[in-house]
Amino acid sequence: MRLPFSRAGRLLSVGLLGAVVALAGCSTTGSEDTNNAAPAAGSAFPVTIPTAFGDVTVPKQPERVVALGWSDADVALSLGVQPVGASDWLAFGGDGQGPWNAGKYTTKPELLGTLEVDMEKVAALKPDLILDTRSSGEKARYDQLSKLGVPVIDVPKGGEMYLTTWEQQLDMVGKALGKQTEAAKLKTDLDAKFTAAAAANPKFKDATVAAVARTGDGWGAYVTGDGRVDFLTKLGFKNAPAIEAKKTNSFYIPLSNEQLDLADADLTVVFLIQATLDQVKNDKLFQAVPSVKAGHVAYMDDKDISNAFSSASVGGLSFAVDKVTPLLATALG
Repeated sequence: MRLPFSRAGRLLSVGLLGAVVALAGCSTTGSEDTNNAAPAAGSAFPVTIPTAFGDVTVPKQPERVVALGWSDADVALSLGVQPVGASDWLAFGGDGQGPWNAGKYTTKPELLGTLEVDMEKVAALKPDLILDTRSSGEKARYDQLSKLGVPVIDVPKGGEMYLTTWEQQLDMVGKALGKQTEAAKLKTDLDAKFTAAAAANPKFKDATVAAVARTGDGWGAYVTGDGRVDFLTKLGFKNAPAIEAKKTNSFYIPLSNEQLDLADADLTVVFLIQATLDQVKNDKLFQAVPSVKAGHVAYMDDKDISNAFSSASVGGLSFAVDKVTPLLATALG
């Protein structure tokens, strides 16, 4: 299951995205006597982390962590810690990781559910920390996990379902694992990579961009609050005003065929969710959009790139900066 949402309306966006991968903890490696979460220099426990369900205290260095939230395991691995159990939201299979984390596991984790978590499997892993920082944020889910009697790091205080930013996730996971120093460096490095990419492409600055998706149900567009838009604005782009004007309480808006003109911008970026590149290129209405017709369009049809965007993780976004920036520069012309 790739989508984090099962509801309609405001949840449609993430659900559609997750369905195809474009949308799309830390502990030991699997044996109970192996500790891969060695304390980082200068880290201190106990540490308290504010969440939507109150402050949660992690009393000591975690040794067996289960990572259930979208990209929680991804972030843990980037911090040098291997989960004993993890949810594979983007349906990578294998160890549940994208190419930016290839080879970081020494022992494959137990892959767990996403929307529905197998509590028996989680309990059998004997976790001492559960990460669920980018999840539904539902109290019922939190209460169920809390019954295991270990700290559960849920969505941030004041946060919304699945909208935890990569910065928030990195900060929360870093603190919970005693990896604050490493987390700060990862953030600094990614911010520097965005800054360098923007500086190397001054034509990006204030150019309008329409980030749209072709799904199995039709067209849609992303607005502020979505990781893809955040990514593009960090490179200097400005999200298309006509699309932003349609924003409600979600970060994705459906577009009817009659509204496809909203996809016109200095640059149009297309994500494919349960759709093929051929379908999009044979869509006469979309191909008639002025920016598309002029060739100012970038298709995110590479699976690794799509997954990197969908991960909305520090590692995935770093991978995407390297791979996507040249595509945007070529398409913008």
